[in-house]
Amino acid sequence: MRNVPTIVQLAKRLGVAPSTVSRAYTNPGLLRTETVQRVMAAAAELGYVPNNHARALITGKSGVIGLIVPDIANPFFPPIIRHAQLAAEELGLSVFIADTDGDADREVTMIGRLSPQVDGLIIAASRLPEKSLTTIAQRMPTVLINRDVDKISRVLVSATEALAEGINHFVRGGHTRIAYVEGPPKSWSNMQRLTSVTQAMNSHGLDGIFLQAPAGTFTDGVDASAMVVESGATAVIAFDDVIAHGLMSGFRERGLRIPDDICILGCDDTLAITTFPSLSSITLDLAKAGRIAVEALRNTQPKRGVIEKRIELEGNLVLRGTTG
Repeated sequence: MRNVPTIVQLAKRLGVAPSTVSRAYTNPGLLRTETVQRVMAAAAELGYVPNNHARALITGKSGVIGLIVPDIANPFFPPIIRHAQLAAEELGLSVFIADTDGDADREVTMIGRLSPQVDGLIIAASRLPEKSLTTIAQRMPTVLINRDVDKISRVLVSATEALAEGINHFVRGGHTRIAYVEGPPKSWSNMQRLTSVTQAMNSHGLDGIFLQAPAGTFTDGVDASAMVVESGATAVIAFDDVIAHGLMSGFRERGLRIPDDICILGCDDTLAITTFPSLSSITLDLAKAGRIAVEALRNTQPKRGVIEKRIELEGNLVLRGTTG
């Protein structure tokens, strides 16, 4: 059996100190790009693989971040996951991912399983009570995405201004019966968007029509289309593009033409190119949210933990073929 090369052997091959090789994996930003590339190329040639277990015993750090999401299949989360992974790789870190299926009990279980294995947690769209999240953040470095909890570092992807612009667009088009199809009731994003829509409707003196799509699935959107039609709404805003996609399918089944008979606005801008006509939506910088969350964990201080920051990334309205 071939002996596995050690960090000392790799360093000798390159003519550098073992600490330089270690830094190429654990903190590449401290080295020149050329040096990191040389280390990686030589490591690949020799078959060197860093011993993360040994490093954890020495440093007390695993070099791993835990990322918890409620629904990995929802198009909202893959950009966050992808760019969190890219940011982690650039810092020499790995990412463990857990899917809670939107269930608070399962979320607690996943946090418990990941916590002993990771240096910190990124929890996206948590379904847990604020008190529980505060306790978790006191025990280990934690960053939230789309949960606004005091004293915890958080990245909020907001659609407030863009939703107001979307309603303004509908009102200018002569719409007075405007519906909002809600998402999962425990979702912070849903509460934020519901509040934004309500305030924008009130500013125009309109009584909004509020309908439920509790699981936030495509099928929920199809089912909600019947309620939208029965309400007499001529324009509808969906909690996200998945529900919007379902609404569009349901409207077609009922013989409605989009946007001639009814207009529709999605949110998240994750499915626009897959619909006909192309879905008007609100584009959100999900990639940036993932990167910021990783960087926040990386800046953890030994005694203070993650420095509390509240970062809000505002979305932009993108009008396409479904809003007239």
